[in-house]
This record gives sequence, C-alpha cells and structure tokens, in this order.
Amino acid sequence: MYNTYYGPNFVKRGEKLEKFIKKIKEDGRKKEYDCIIGISGGVDSTYVALLMDQFRLRALAVHLDNGWDTDVTRNNIKKIGEKLDIDIHHELLEWNEFCDLQLAFLRSSTPDSEIPTDHAIDETMYRSTKKYSIRYNINGYNFKTESHLPTMWSTGHADWVYIKGIHERFGSVPLKTFPHYTPFTYLVRKYSKSFQILFSVPRQLNILNFLEFNKKNIITRLKEEIGYEYSGGKHNESVYTRFYQGYILPRKFGYDKRRCHLSSLICAGQLTRDEAIRELEDPPYPVEQQVKDRNFVLGKLGISDEDFTGIMSLPKKTYRNYPHSALFDRGAMKYLRFLSELTKK
Repeated sequence: MYNTYYGPNFVKRGEKLEKFIKKIKEDGRKKEYDCIIGISGGVDSTYVALLMDQFRLRALAVHLDNGWDTDVTRNNIKKIGEKLDIDIHHELLEWNEFCDLQLAFLRSSTPDSEIPTDHAIDETMYRSTKKYSIRYNINGYNFKTESHLPTMWSTGHADWVYIKGIHERFGSVPLKTFPHYTPFTYLVRKYSKSFQILFSVPRQLNILNFLEFNKKNIITRLKEEIGYEYSGGKHNESVYTRFYQGYILPRKFGYDKRRCHLSSLICAGQLTRDEAIRELEDPPYPVEQQVKDRNFVLGKLGISDEDFTGIMSLPKKTYRNYPHSALFDRGAMKYLRFLSELTKK
C-alpha cells in the first residue's frame, strides 16, 4: 500500500490542479499578483517558480535572507527573477539578533538549530500575503522528496514559546525585529475556518504533489531552461544548513538527514535501496569543504574553536527539556487535526 501522493492517478490530480489554477487566476484578476511563492534557491522552490511561468501565474517570490546564502544560491535566485520575469522580494533578517538566536540554539544542545529560520520564513510569507492582499501561497513541499523525518530530529518550528524560551535562557540580544507568531496565532490560522475567511488567510497549495516530480529530471530541466546550478545536496543552498546537517548533526547527535531524504526517494520509486546505501558510505559532503565551512561559520558567529568544541561536547537535549507549548505535543496535534477534518465535511 502506498501513500496517495505516490499513486499513479495523475489524471485526476491534474484535473484538480487545473481547477486550482483557474480559481487562482480568477481571484487575482484585479490584483497585482495571483499568488505568492517562497524561494530558497533550491531545486524544489526553483521548479515552483518555473511552473508559475508555465501556468502563466503572476507570482511574487519571497526570499528570506538570513545571512547564510552561498554565491551559487544568490546567482540561482537572480536567474529566477531575470529568466522567468518574476518579481522577487528579499526579506533580510537583522544579523545581530539572528546570530544571537542561532548561538542560543547551539548552546541549548538540541538538534533544532534550523527552526528559527523556518519560523521566520512562515511569518514572512504570511506578512507578505497580507501586504499585497494575496490569497494563495504556492510552495514546493512534496512527499516525494521530504516525507520521512523522525519527530525528535527537529521539533518546535511553530512554537514561539519554545524558541523564545531558548533565547531568553541562552541569548543576550533583544529580538526586536525577528518575524514570529504565537502558538495561538498558528492554531487559528491553520484550524479556524471562520478566522481564515474573516482575515483572508492564504490557502496553501503544495503544487508538486499534483505533478510527476522526478528530481534528477527536474534538475536537468532547470539547468537547460534557466542555467540553474545544483548545490550538490538537499538544502545545501545555505552554508549554515550544509554545515549543520552535514557536520554538527552527524557528529554530535548521530543524525544523518540524508537517510530521511533518500528514504523518501526510495518510497517514491526514484532510487533503489542499494543506491541509497552506497551514497551513505560517503561523507555527507566533502571533508575539505567541511573544514572550510567550520572556519567560516565560527568566524561569522564570532565564536572560538574552543567555544565550539565545548558546544559539541555538551550533553544532548531535546525539545522536551525546555519550556514549550502543550499545544504542539503529539496528542494535542492529532486531536486538532481530527477536529479540522470534521469541519471540512
């Protein structure tokens, strides 16, 4: 038995997508933009941008710049704007605040140091939809490449109680401008139908789940059509993400996120188990690049090699070791999803 998104019936999904696209165009007829998309410079979001051109949708692309983009990433994003004629809004995080927040998460010794960026992206996208009165948020999340991730490998993306608590304990720079939202705000945006209607909460469309999506083929297409340059791995468009996932997580926690990404591709029929095992025999990314990234990251964060070694040797902690919102505990979320499904019927 396979997940719905792995199934062969692309005809019905294609028909449903056509209705979505038609509705998006109708609703955006008198507006500057039909929809909003987030772009990171990675494969998935770049392909979404290409699809906007294919479907003739007037999209506003929003990029959250947290200070860690690679040169390749910046060039790819520039090509998206120029080759596809898409307006791009760059939201730059205040570096002193964000640097202090990242350091706080490193010192908390949890495997969650990437969630501040994810949290800021969500809020930035929401604010952009409100600013431009955009009703649709089209994103690149898809089951074929990111369906597997153990909960405890990274938890608390939407939990400002947790994020703020970590910063209050381990940080020192006030978070005056950092984009954020409360757990209550998250719940009403996601689960309250009356709130969604009253405040025009944007509808989410995971467009890649409606299409054939073979990652290797898509990378080839992006290279041919816009001169895209592949970063060499999932989420490698960020220096910090590349270093965190390829160096810190495996060495400190024993987590190799390639296992999750490769498992997704196996289930999607795009990779064999033997091919995945052979890939895992190599380091997450070249050792010489790891050394360069370590020096760069420590220098940019303003910490010494001794400080970093101390962080790496701290006892491992999890989300549950710190104050967090009970709304995001597993049982509560299952109950909320159940109620949400009832309201749809």
